[in-house]
Amino acid sequence: MIIVTGGAGFIGSNLVQALNARGVDDILVVDNLARADKTDNLSDLRIADYMDKREFLEAARADKLGGVEAVLHQGACTDTMATDGRYIVENNFTYSKILYHFCARRRRPFIYASSASVYGGGRTFIEAPQYERTLNAYAWSKLAFDQFIRRRRPDFPCVGLRYFNVYGPREQHKGRMASLALHFFRQYQADKQVKLFAGRDGCADGEQRRDFVSVADAVKVNLFFLDHPARGGIYNVGSGHSCSINAMALTVVNACRKQRGAGPRSLRQAIAANEINYIPMPVALHGKYQNYTQANLENLRAAGYAKKFTRVTDGVSEYADALRRG
Repeated sequence: MIIVTGGAGFIGSNLVQALNARGVDDILVVDNLARADKTDNLSDLRIADYMDKREFLEAARADKLGGVEAVLHQGACTDTMATDGRYIVENNFTYSKILYHFCARRRRPFIYASSASVYGGGRTFIEAPQYERTLNAYAWSKLAFDQFIRRRRPDFPCVGLRYFNVYGPREQHKGRMASLALHFFRQYQADKQVKLFAGRDGCADGEQRRDFVSVADAVKVNLFFLDHPARGGIYNVGSGHSCSINAMALTVVNACRKQRGAGPRSLRQAIAANEINYIPMPVALHGKYQNYTQANLENLRAAGYAKKFTRVTDGVSEYADALRRG
């Protein structure tokens, strides 16, 4: 049995879907369904069982889970603006430690979700302590667990994946923490315009840059390490390219325009037509917003992962088409 925590969530449900495509359905999904709409992500999937997160943690602590082949740990508090430190630490640090010890006792593969937020406002994105400086409690909780893993130097299959900005299907429940691609699509469908943050801290309007990575690519990296359990460590999961928020927004706008039979616009034309607007960055984000990210993939490539990553223009256009089809 493969355990997928956060299995009703964004990356978790995509992982279950990919396992199903391999013919694997002996899967235990663990999640917190206080948000009932997350069940939409499970409606087309095949699983063996479901457990509430609280019940699961009790069973893991008491060693009452048998027949486990691997744990793909995607469950977490993903709200980067959360302010309840106890809640964040309980979900992102304590929860992860319990599963680490569970897998260590059985020497079963443990693949967990870390985050590119651990790099903070830096400009170098290499999996090494000197480049890690967090900007919020969420990022600190992720870094704290990475540090916990490093200190223990696991002698069983253990992999941390530092996701950059993931977008794609099955994120409809995420609210404000959904990808920019989904936010921009919904804004354009509603108002025929998208709203970007105005420039700040040396960035021009909409010129903050992010490494956007397709959820399909994030899933492929997970499955690679599931298939190669000897290759442990902490790895970046991004496209390796930095894309401006302007470019992301324009890709969504032009994908939506194409769906309506209209031709593409340049950025200047989209701004002039009021299809792209700029709004002040919320005060709560001042000093806590990553203006630039770009995954360094040298360690991932050295581990043997050779697949190409989807270009943002291709991935986002395909995603917008899927969103329109519903």
